[in-house]
Amino acid sequence: MQVGLIGAGNMARALARGWAEPVLCADPLPGRAAELASEVGGEALDSNRAVAERADVVVLCHKPAQLEEVARELQGAARIVVSILGGRSLADVEAAYPDTPVVRLMPNTAVEVRRGVICYVAGGGVDAELDGQLRELVGRLGIVVGVEDRLIDAATGINGVAPAYVALIVEAWSDAAVKAGLPADLATRMAIESALGSLELLRARDQDTLAVRRAVTSPGGITARGLAALERAGVRAAFVDAMDAVTERARS
Repeated sequence: MQVGLIGAGNMARALARGWAEPVLCADPLPGRAAELASEVGGEALDSNRAVAERADVVVLCHKPAQLEEVARELQGAARIVVSILGGRSLADVEAAYPDTPVVRLMPNTAVEVRRGVICYVAGGGVDAELDGQLRELVGRLGIVVGVEDRLIDAATGINGVAPAYVALIVEAWSDAAVKAGLPADLATRMAIESALGSLELLRARDQDTLAVRRAVTSPGGITARGLAALERAGVRAAFVDAMDAVTERARS
């Protein structure tokens, strides 16, 4: 399927890099579209409509507030519409494209390395054959998770923000290790590799977080002391506050 991107910002770039195939793209900043097309192959076109007329599937990567404006420009040209617009429900997108099959996605930037988690919900105009084709296309970028549209805002509080949260955790963890005497590059490498290994362990242990914690936490030991310090610092409350902030912003 020929993919057309409406918008060539960070998420559009991540998607295009993950697919690693030529794309059609347009962006209000022509240089940005040209740069993306040059990197992954394909063409930067001079209008959103030109993209829709040539693409098999149009991915909406523009600003959410531009939904209706872009839909008017594409009227009758888009064959299939895939939206990654935060805060715009599936119903919003279907209303803007009433005669077009619509899918709503919520990916994260890890799609760039094909390790993304992509929330997926299909509209009523998507039949079984098309659903299979789109899931295969999106599945090249990572794990596809079927989510009810009403839950996408909450899901965004996990997958959408994950790269930023993990980067912050690695940064804070590494900084603490530097304070304790480790060289910065070694501390960062150890934090990243330790996180990756621990996540694989959680997957192997059927996502049993309690079992994994107990296996490494001896009574009165160093891990127990570290966990107690994190609890005193309010790590759980911080994640609850972050989830509330994300979902409140997504719904506004």
